[in-house]
Amino acid sequence: MTAIENETRQDLLAAFGIEAEQLFPKLDEIANVDYKYIRDLKINTLNAFKFQNLTEKESTLIFLSVAINQNNALLITKLTEKAKALGVNEQEIAEVFSLVSLLNINNVYYRFRHFIEKEYYNLANPGIKMTIMLNPLLGKELFELLSLCVSALNGCEMCVKSHEQSVIQHGATQEKIHDAIRATSIAKGFMVLV
Repeated sequence: MTAIENETRQDLLAAFGIEAEQLFPKLDEIANVDYKYIRDLKINTLNAFKFQNLTEKESTLIFLSVAINQNNALLITKLTEKAKALGVNEQEIAEVFSLVSLLNINNVYYRFRHFIEKEYYNLANPGIKMTIMLNPLLGKELFELLSLCVSALNGCEMCVKSHEQSVIQHGATQEKIHDAIRATSIAKGFMVLV
């Protein structure tokens, strides 16, 4: 790896507080073969924390939601540290974990209903408790925005449509939603390699 390639890799990892000496076989293999992609990934990732319509806290919590959803222990730790440095408290972090868990339940259930499209399933009571959604610590807009991001990540069309409408009803713009989904997609792409 050349000095420029190594610096690009270091800058990418440093954005998450990860030491450059740590090895990531997939990332390192690509860095050795096609440095241009790692450069693009670094730019995309760093930009995702500075999108015009999201605060750094919102971007960080989006990345944390993706890390939780992907069960990426290293990035869960690093993004939790970053979130706390931005003023997110323990209860709000716990709420993000709860949100991701609940959305995984809902995304599987509602994706099944959408795929099957049978009257019985569509009329059946899901019987899924969702008390956390009533009065979230993060506020309704951010809670719904994170719910939208996780639902998009998990590919649940019904949940995506429902949460997109809810986010707008709670004051978010389409531009903010667009930035949130861009951040989600970049976070997912980054986590394929780290």
